[in-house]
Amino acid sequence: MAHSEALLVLENFIAGRFVPCSSYIDSYNPSTGDVYCRVPDSGKEEVEAAVRAAKNAFPIWSSKSPLEKSQILNKLADLIEHDLEAFAQAESKDQGKTITFARTVDIPRAVYNFRFFASSILHHTTECTEMASMGCVHYTSRTPVGVAGLISPWNLPLYLLTWKIAPAIACGNTVVAKPSEMTSVTAWMMCKLLEKAGMPHGVVNMVFGTGAKAGEALVCHPDVPLISFTGSTLTAQRITEKSAPHCKKLSLELGGKNPAIIFDDADLSQCIPTTLRSSFANQGEICLCTSRIFVQRGIYSEFVKRFVAETKKWKVGNPSDPTVDVGALISKEHLEKVRSYVKKAKAEGAKILCGEGVDSLALPAGNQKGYFMLPTVIAEIKDESCCMQEEIFGPVTCVVAFDTEEEVVKRANGVKYGLAATVWSSNVGRVHRVARRLQSGLVWTNCWLVRDLNLPFGGMKASGLSDDVFHILEHLLVQIRDYSSLGEAASNF
Repeated sequence: MAHSEALLVLENFIAGRFVPCSSYIDSYNPSTGDVYCRVPDSGKEEVEAAVRAAKNAFPIWSSKSPLEKSQILNKLADLIEHDLEAFAQAESKDQGKTITFARTVDIPRAVYNFRFFASSILHHTTECTEMASMGCVHYTSRTPVGVAGLISPWNLPLYLLTWKIAPAIACGNTVVAKPSEMTSVTAWMMCKLLEKAGMPHGVVNMVFGTGAKAGEALVCHPDVPLISFTGSTLTAQRITEKSAPHCKKLSLELGGKNPAIIFDDADLSQCIPTTLRSSFANQGEICLCTSRIFVQRGIYSEFVKRFVAETKKWKVGNPSDPTVDVGALISKEHLEKVRSYVKKAKAEGAKILCGEGVDSLALPAGNQKGYFMLPTVIAEIKDESCCMQEEIFGPVTCVVAFDTEEEVVKRANGVKYGLAATVWSSNVGRVHRVARRLQSGLVWTNCWLVRDLNLPFGGMKASGLSDDVFHILEHLLVQIRDYSSLGEAASNF
């Protein structure tokens, strides 16, 4: 009983107040394997209440000026930044990521999301054309859609949740958000700051629970005209099916099987440390992580030798230790799934160069039951292998050799996904030529994870639907209306 009383218990946030739920589910600390939190197991009733609150708040919020909304978003950013350390500690404990990653990436980016959109809405322009011969002017205006349903994943909890909330409310929409049931704590913490930021009740509503219950109720609700989802392609297919009868607007940011193409003129002193980060940052639990590394044959042996040596230096352990590079994976089930891919690769004849099943993992006493795995590098593997075709979403990457540019472009494109890619070469012409031919929504050249929120973000093929964030502001989160004003000239129709 004493242990139960010590558990953190979350509540839904609806119409500006915290509301208890009739049932709860356990949430685990990935680094210890222990239950430490109870999360509402919401369903149709809770979603209905949240949607009603969002609808009621919409008229007032949508009528506020861009400056008024901007001031509230900036205030919320300030409040999160003021509590950055508390948010970082909570995110690390809830998700398993290292405290260093939470401090330097997750929470600062959540702050920036609000500040970026607080600024961008002050500088929007609309189109206007003139038909002088008819004395007619055409112009457009942008109006908010209504209630936005936002479903965010567990890998970058507050980072990706705020990436959805910030543009949605900046455009004048109200929201019902459903974070992952495995990583709900920082979303709950943010709700505590909304009133202090000046956010009117009902503009932001948070419903916690599973995708099967709370998520599906949100997707199927007739008064939610827009769904933004980040997660698996399989779940996105179900969302598309359930949304179709209501003709909802959809933004789907899905999985990836991202290639890195390394030509023989690449600067390995920059390429290797960056490719290590792109493969293993956040335990490899980022949709943009590199999971297929194509290295031109002339430098393949040197690259593999140096890459494996550096991989072995990455420290795995207690996420709260600032010297640790790799924290815990999100769950026991996910850990077993990632491990199973390594076993399959070995059974197919691939060579495990380091990591899982090869090197020993020493963990502190308090983390023995946590969901940890060494960064793993696989070689001598066929392109047809499941490890080269399916999204693993863990600290596993495959390294293979190639000979020609034509060959590697074909092989890099030979998966169902098309989210991101990296190209390493000192030949500027080749960099741009290859980038144009890759079937990826985002291509980095001689770098990784360098982002400008002014530019669109979205995948090709099975990696997504709709360019995310900035272009959602222009096309998805608003209704674009066309007006014509006729002067003295008569219509010719």
